Order: sequence, then C-alpha cells, then structure tokens
Amino acid sequence: MKKQTLLLFPILLIAIFLYGFKKFVIDEQKTHLATNLDIRVEQKVDSVLALMHLNEKIGQLVQYSGKWNATGPSSSNGDQHKLNKLKNGEVGSMLNITSVESTRETQKIVMENSRLKIPLIFGYDVIHGYKTIFPIPLGESASWDLDIIKKTASIAAKEAAASGIQWTFAPMIDVSRDARWGRIMEGAGEDTYLNAVIGVARVQGFQGDDLSKSNTIAACAKHFAGYGFAEAGRDYNTVNIGEYELHNAILPPFKAAAEAGVATFMNSFNEIDGIPSTGNKMLQRDILKGDWGWNGFVVSDWGSIGELIAHGYAKDKKQAAEIALNAGSDMDMESYAYEAHLETLLKEKKISLAQLDDAVKRILRLKFNLGLFDDPYKYCDEAREKNNVYTKEHLAIARDAAKKSIVLLKNETKLLPFSKNLKSIAVIGPLADDKDAPLGNWRAKGEYNSSMSLLEGVKSAVGNNTKIYYEKGGDLTMPTIKPGDNQFLYPLRFNTTDVSGIPAAVEAAKKGEVVLLAIGEDAFQTGEGRSQTNIGFFGVQQQLLEAVYKVNKNVVIVLMNGRPMDISWAANNVPTILECWFLGSESGNAMADVLFGDYNPSGKLPVSFPHNVGQEPLYYNQKNTGRPYSPSHVTYSGYTDAPKTALYPFGFGLSYTTFEYKNLKLDKNTISKTEEIKLSVEVSNTGTRDGEEVVQLYIRDLVGSLTRPVKELKGFQKTMIKAGETKTIYFAVNADMLQFYTINKKWEVELGDFNVWVGGDSNAPLKASFSVTE
Repeated sequence: MKKQTLLLFPILLIAIFLYGFKKFVIDEQKTHLATNLDIRVEQKVDSVLALMHLNEKIGQLVQYSGKWNATGPSSSNGDQHKLNKLKNGEVGSMLNITSVESTRETQKIVMENSRLKIPLIFGYDVIHGYKTIFPIPLGESASWDLDIIKKTASIAAKEAAASGIQWTFAPMIDVSRDARWGRIMEGAGEDTYLNAVIGVARVQGFQGDDLSKSNTIAACAKHFAGYGFAEAGRDYNTVNIGEYELHNAILPPFKAAAEAGVATFMNSFNEIDGIPSTGNKMLQRDILKGDWGWNGFVVSDWGSIGELIAHGYAKDKKQAAEIALNAGSDMDMESYAYEAHLETLLKEKKISLAQLDDAVKRILRLKFNLGLFDDPYKYCDEAREKNNVYTKEHLAIARDAAKKSIVLLKNETKLLPFSKNLKSIAVIGPLADDKDAPLGNWRAKGEYNSSMSLLEGVKSAVGNNTKIYYEKGGDLTMPTIKPGDNQFLYPLRFNTTDVSGIPAAVEAAKKGEVVLLAIGEDAFQTGEGRSQTNIGFFGVQQQLLEAVYKVNKNVVIVLMNGRPMDISWAANNVPTILECWFLGSESGNAMADVLFGDYNPSGKLPVSFPHNVGQEPLYYNQKNTGRPYSPSHVTYSGYTDAPKTALYPFGFGLSYTTFEYKNLKLDKNTISKTEEIKLSVEVSNTGTRDGEEVVQLYIRDLVGSLTRPVKELKGFQKTMIKAGETKTIYFAVNADMLQFYTINKKWEVELGDFNVWVGGDSNAPLKASFSVTE
C-alpha cells in the first residue's frame, strides 16, 4: 500500500470524529435521542455522509455478486465493470464471496484504491448452517425449542464470520400454508405466532448481543411481504390477499423481527393487490420505516428492482429505480438499476436527495455497528477460519438439534424404539445410504456427501451381532446437479420407471426382523423455484413401499423431505412413521438416537400434512365460514371426496411415552382489556419413559368486527416431565394474545367472548371460556 493511502484512512477517522461532534452539539441531540439510535454511531454516519460525493452515495446502494448466476438470472455486466466500480468506491456490498482469502482481497481493492475507503459488507445465504449444517428451517421449527434454534443460528454466524462474512440473508419468516411451494422448507411453517417467535430466536442467534463482535453477523428478515401466499404455490407468483389478512397473518413476524433489532430486511418477488413488493411504498416506507420506526436497511431480492419491468409496473430500469427508491428499497441486489439511473433521476427531481441520503445512512449505520470502519479486515482471520468452522463441538450441537427436530407421526404397534440387540435389520430405500440429501437445499458451504447417512447411523448404534441388510430398491430422482454446480440452472429429471431394484429390496425385507424404509424427496425438490403439483412419492418409491410392506409388516418409514407430503397410503397401512425432514450434517446419528430410544422424540409439526394435494393450501387456523363443516350434510364447506381436516394436524407429534391433560383452570372468567387471566393446566406423563411435551395454548375470539379464525396459537411451553410425574403449567392470557388488526385499522382488543384450549396439538380438546368487558 502506498504511503499516501496509509495516511488517508486515519485522516478520515479524525474528520468523522470532529464533524460528528459538531453536528451533535449544534442540532442532532434531540433527533437521535428520539429515534432510539446510538448517538455516537449517528455522529460518525453523518460525518461520513458529509464527505461523500454523489457517485459514492449511489455506490453504497449497489450490491454485486462475486460469481455468476448464484441465485438468479445472468448478469449482463462483466467482471471488469465490477472491478472498476470497486476501485472507485461505488459498491456498498458483495454477496457470494466466501473465505478469508477472497473477502480480504476484495476488501483490499476498495481500501487501497477508493477515495473514502468505505468498507464493503459481505453477504451470503447462511440459511441453516455454514459448513456445519443443521436441519432445514422447517425441520428445526418442528423442535419448538427456541434455545436450540438460537444456538444453531449463533454457530452458523460464528462459522460464517470466521470465513469473512458479515451478513446473512436469513431468517425467512414468511408464513407458508401451501405444501406445493418449494420455499416452505426455508421457514417455520403455517402459523403466524410460531414464525414470529422462531424468527426472533434466529435473529438473536445470528446477531448476538453485540454486532461488533467478530463471531456475530447481521441478520435479514425476508421476504417482505406475502411471498409464502403465492397463488397455486408457484414461486414468484402473484399474491391476492386483503388488507386485514396482511396485517393479522403476514406482518406480525416481521414486526417482531424489527422490534428484536434485526439489521436488515429483504423485500419479496411477489406483488400484492397489483403492486410488486419491491415498489410497495406502503409496506416499506409507511409501515416498516414509518409506523414501526425501524432503522435498518432494505435490500432487494436478486434482480427484483429490474423485475418491476416484467411485472408491468415499470417501463424500463430507469423507472424501476425511481419506483424502488421512492418506495423505500435501499440496496439494489444485482439489478444495476440504481448505479445506472439514480444520478439522472436526482437531476430530474424524480427522487430526492433526502431519500438517497436516508438510504446511504442506513447502510453506513450497519457498517459502523459491525465495526468495519474500525477494522475493515476484522473478519479476515485465518486462525479463526481454521479453528472455528466444522468443529466437534458444532457437530455435537447439530446432532442435538437434529434429534429434537424429528416428529413421530405414528407408532401404532409400539415398534419403536428398537432394541440394540435385534438380530437383523433391513435398511432399504433410495435415501437409506444417501450422504448428500440430508444436507437439504440452501446448504451454504456444506460439503457434498458430508452428512451421516441413515445406514451409517444404524451401523454405529448396533453391535456386531446385528446383521444389516441394505438395498437401495430404486432411484428417487436423477438430478443433473453435481458438486459445485449452481442448482438454479439445472432442473431435476425424475426416474419413474426403473423397478429393477425392487426384487432385491423385497428379499432384504424378508430377512430383517424389522425394516427401515428411507423414502421421501431429493434435497433439491424443495427450495427456491422448486414448486410442485405432486407432493407424493416420486420415482418408484410407492411401488417399493407396497412391495416391502407386503412381505414384512414391521416397517418403519423414515421420511426425509422439505415439505408436507401426501403420505396417505402409508398412514393408512404402515404401523410406524418417523418424520425426519433433512436433518443436516449429523442426520444418521440423530435418527439412530431416536430409532433406538437414546432420545425420546419430542418434535411437533409446524405445518399440517394433507390427505392429498387437493387440500392445499391447508392450515389449522381457518375461518369458520357461514357453512362450517358437517359430516351429515353435503352443503357445507368441505369436500365430497376427501376430509376437510388434516391427515396430521399442526402441532402434532407423538412420544415414546403418553401425556394426559386435565384440570384446566382460569383464575377469573371476566377481565377488562388491560387485565390478564392466570391459566393453569395439569400435564401428566402417564407412560414409562421420561419425555418432553410441547404444551400448546390456542384462543378463539368468537365474534369480532372482522371474522376470526377458529383458533390461533398464542403460546407454548416445552417441558420435560418424568415418567409418572404431573406438572402444573401456567400461562398468562393478556392483551397481546387477544388483540388483532380490527375494522378500525389498528391493533386492539375487542370486547366479547373467547374460548381457550390447551393440549398437545391444534386439536386440543381441553377447553375453557372467558369474556372481556368494559
């Protein structure tokens, strides 16, 4: 580095301090105190902003990808263009650049060449782990364990930060009710409240209590808003919802994330009521930055500013840039619209300098909070990268998270847990010895074929006296995706005809005392762009299942998948089903922990499982309608060829023990809007094993200014109860549980009658009632 360059950075820091102090003394004190911001950071932000030229301001709003086609359409701009922009200080962020070496070299381009040397922030899709891979978010949500969810996010942050990354595009907190939508695997399922509390846990895990620490990274609440409600479950599709559904069902998890201090938001690809979210002023400026008073910055999804043209909402990229900035989109991810047109739009007074400066300040604020101005290379430490990634400690936590995410759907003949002294086990299925699929989609830097397979887990759990008979039985899919390939460029090809492996599988099934049948989905059947109209078993899996069950009834289905599936035949015939999702690096060991009883399963479904795909979208908290379900009359809101209800409902999950609920009590039956009810219920472990139970609280507002759902999850507690023990569980029923966005267009508690249920799933039968009066 040249001598002049070395001198410029400390001069900049001195200028920041002096200018910031002056601004603070003269006119900034009241403003900063009122907005609940760190005054010292705001001084520095204002100081840097005052030194910036227009091209540098616009540059802070530009994000480039470090490689081609990482998560979207091809860019038309070459590497040389990006390099020149970096040297000129006209780039604010890079994504998809990973490793200490790569991020340092890229940061050096800016620090050694640009005028003001404003450091880059490096982002990456760290969705459920960095190199140590945890269960997919939908699967981990089945744990209903906020502590383990927070812990896995913190480890993902630690590994990513050790590899030069400061920002993740997670958590996804879209409420998702349609199993056809491929990205349902990336969130916490169908319930608004569960998405909110899990989203906050993930934000807290990623960001810790101090973003300036070198083991934390900035989180990103996505996708704002309504992405999970896409018509027909088709990714990127139109969303048709009303104002009240938006406020009551979709926005609460985002508000919770904003209140938890999430550093960034990402807007969504979809439109709502004719307005694409990237250009939706009501969402971004009025609600997020206005009503909620949130001070972070909004990044577009990949190319979504440019996609305003395809929506028919902008005629060209210039108009798209105008719409997006005015609407509150701060950073342009790979659209090249801001860098090309904001200067002209400013001259034409189609955007304001105040709006531009506000966007820049939001981005600078995060860079200061991350400590990048103090040390642009603070995340570039080879020792941390070597010692803090994919450690034994992290793998142990991955195993713990994985076993807690498993849901026991059926155990009719008490086949589980297995004895480790079984003489023989048949391990069959296309996923039985698969070491890659359990990593799931969005596996960051998880290495190809690095997961522990089911077969390996079983072998490690039993002794030498147990004979293992393994047969694949058939192929699930034939993906063209290979290690290192970009999955978005390669569709899956499905093999639906080759049954040549089934006879050998049948023979193996005959030899086993019990059969473990590992079936489900390929890892890339879910994820972005992976919507399906068929949510059943692909390939020859159904034929394999029926053939194996015909010769051995002691079958345990080990289901691996990223969405709710149509498993109705299996549910009606096979005695035991274990929902294992895609569990990550320690998948096989975690499954063995549950199969052999070393861990008593405690998972509960975060999403309803249908009888068939025709029920989708399916969710427990529906409206009653004017003609509610009646099995005795045809003119009701149901189906003539299938049940209205779920095959396995939201919140459902069995244990190797049994729980009994009784003595639901309320300390009062009438309260005012500001009072609360103390609710208690006794939960007894009536079985012979210690076990964890997720005690769930549901409430219904019987009559409202708007029609209300038949019930809504409003609280839960996961608790260990020893065999034979009875615990009294307490909840406080308060205004936060009873309020909703009413006909008055505000959140409030309405007077009237309410029902409350407590139990082990959304069909909880134990019920009480109360009223809210003046």
